[in-house]
Amino acid sequence: MKRRKFIKLLGSVVAAWPVAVRAQQPRSENPLPVVGYLVSGSADPFAEAAFEQGLRAAGYVNGRNVSIEFRWSDGNADQLSALAADLVRRRVSVIAAFGVTAAMAAKAATGTIPIVFTIGVDPVKVGLVASLNLPGGNITGSTTLAAELGPKRLELLHELVPSAETIGALLNPTKKTAEFEERTLQETASNLGLKLLVVSASTDSDLETAFSALARHQIGALVIGPDSFFATRVVQLAALSVRHKIPTIFQFREFAEAGGLVSYGGNFSETSREGGLYAGRILRGEKPENLPVLQATKAELFINMKTARTLGITFPTALLVRADEVIE
Repeated sequence: MKRRKFIKLLGSVVAAWPVAVRAQQPRSENPLPVVGYLVSGSADPFAEAAFEQGLRAAGYVNGRNVSIEFRWSDGNADQLSALAADLVRRRVSVIAAFGVTAAMAAKAATGTIPIVFTIGVDPVKVGLVASLNLPGGNITGSTTLAAELGPKRLELLHELVPSAETIGALLNPTKKTAEFEERTLQETASNLGLKLLVVSASTDSDLETAFSALARHQIGALVIGPDSFFATRVVQLAALSVRHKIPTIFQFREFAEAGGLVSYGGNFSETSREGGLYAGRILRGEKPENLPVLQATKAELFINMKTARTLGITFPTALLVRADEVIE
């Protein structure tokens, strides 16, 4: 089925289910095993559908032989501990944690309930697992290594806008890996002979302020750091980048589809599906400690040519050839 047709069909189904109903299914009224779905950002119907697709591949269908309880922090990191603790109190069978902050909150909340994370950083570096092959404990999952691709996104921007002397970086300061992301971007910018201007945002109002600051400093281009808060606001980010005429790169394909200039990163939908598959395998009796952490093997490049023309950007032929898709 074509992606856009699938999203349209999915949207009609999701719209028919009130959020409150989807988020609250008391265990006392439901004898099915329960998967707690904990997210650092906001609801993402496509990611949720991909997760359920993975569950089905393992033999579990939401509402038939498994129940999913959704918990979204909407970018409020302070709420994650309480949401994770609530899932533990409800004695869910598995916690699926999306975003490194959500994964850390889930790990802090329980050392016994299995946890499956979907994140964009190296889980060993942030202390989630002992190793990729033998995660140990009650936690495993998958990673797109989006944070590690930050320097590559900066290099792509430099290749695309070689005249830019100052590049902006939009980061979420509440994220556990924000300091690592800023340090690696600063090192890359220095190696390329560029200046890096870092701005922060963790709320919707912050985004407007951050882009206004970037425009005042007349930066030549912008790289958006990988973050679940940003991931659920790709339409707003794309619109802000075009309105302020800033060539911008982000990790998710959806950013380019929404009108952003270019995206480069792992396939988050695929890692969401893998998260569902691992959750299903654990429900069937497998142990997280025996399931190696999965890593994205390919980074995808998407280019929006309509936005390029609006911004007066000419893509080098080499970049166009490397693109997985050129969106007209």
